[in-house]
Amino acid sequence: MVRPNPTLADLPLRPELVGEEPYGAPQLDVPVCLNVNENPYPPSAATLTDMAEAIRAAAYHRYPDREFTRLRGQLADYLGHGLGVENVWAANGSNEVMTHVLGAFGGPGRRVLSFTPTYSMYPEYARNTHTAYVTAPRRADFTLDAELVLGAIAEHDPSVVLITTPNNPTGTTTPLAVVEEVVAGTDAIVVVDEAYQEFSRTPGATALSLLPRYGNLVVSRTMSKAFAFAGGRLGYLAAAPAVVDACRIVRLPYHLSAQTQAVASVALAHADEMLARVDDLRAARDDLVARSRELGFEVVDSDANFALVGRWADRHLAWQQLLERGVLVRETGPAGYLRVSAGTPEEMEAFLAALAAIDAPRMEQ
Repeated sequence: MVRPNPTLADLPLRPELVGEEPYGAPQLDVPVCLNVNENPYPPSAATLTDMAEAIRAAAYHRYPDREFTRLRGQLADYLGHGLGVENVWAANGSNEVMTHVLGAFGGPGRRVLSFTPTYSMYPEYARNTHTAYVTAPRRADFTLDAELVLGAIAEHDPSVVLITTPNNPTGTTTPLAVVEEVVAGTDAIVVVDEAYQEFSRTPGATALSLLPRYGNLVVSRTMSKAFAFAGGRLGYLAAAPAVVDACRIVRLPYHLSAQTQAVASVALAHADEMLARVDDLRAARDDLVARSRELGFEVVDSDANFALVGRWADRHLAWQQLLERGVLVRETGPAGYLRVSAGTPEEMEAFLAALAAIDAPRMEQ
């Protein structure tokens, strides 16, 4: 008999969940929060007013539009490349989008392949959909080439391949020519995760341009980062209509609330304003890279709104010393590095001052 106040060990938990802990970066009340790659600039008062009005006008006594057709049309218009409603799917953040993809194309007896170091949620998506998670290491500079990717596909025979560009947590990109060679060289579903594409130096070099030619290609995006819409929880993908239909099969009914649809629609209607700070954040990232190097730190060139800074012999000590100075960054990625999000000028100055002040020992170069 299970006791009245059980521990996890007392419960009939799935075996692969034993010993696991919930995912998530630390949520701490600090003056400078640079650990989750948010856009630090909120929407304008006018946009917030429109969002509030859209929420007020929603019909809460009715179920929301199960197919969220209007929102999908707006997302297709934003993406361009000749996409229509039938090419777009969305969910509560890119996390749920990826769960839909693996729910449709992964599962028992199937594998999903990614290239490490990369986004730390991928193995959890795989675990939660009973999909085997396999990896291959990136090159020493954290990049990918077609020979490496296709070789890993030949070795592991995955049903889904994940290529993250710009990659989290390294910020490195995969050239469009490499993506095309990979998609053309496999029958697997190839998901190109472009969560940070708007921050790239070449945002127009997107895998969206390949969609008309490749039915096994999926391009994943999010409104959480560049759109300053992390609290709105809206991720989406673009793909062939059949891929969208596969996601529709595995989604839960009415998975996007009326509030989410209403507010995301307003955000897309104000896309120019919501994206207005992207150039500022690109500049902040480049300044972060340059000035951290001036202080003698190793920094990985990045096309995202963050950069890896290091390398410390004990990065947890460096993380703790920064936190003691009121700056929260992310302890993730390759050994010795900390991931630092681009922020406001004031946040960047606070981080750089703290970085110059800490004395955690560094690795020998």
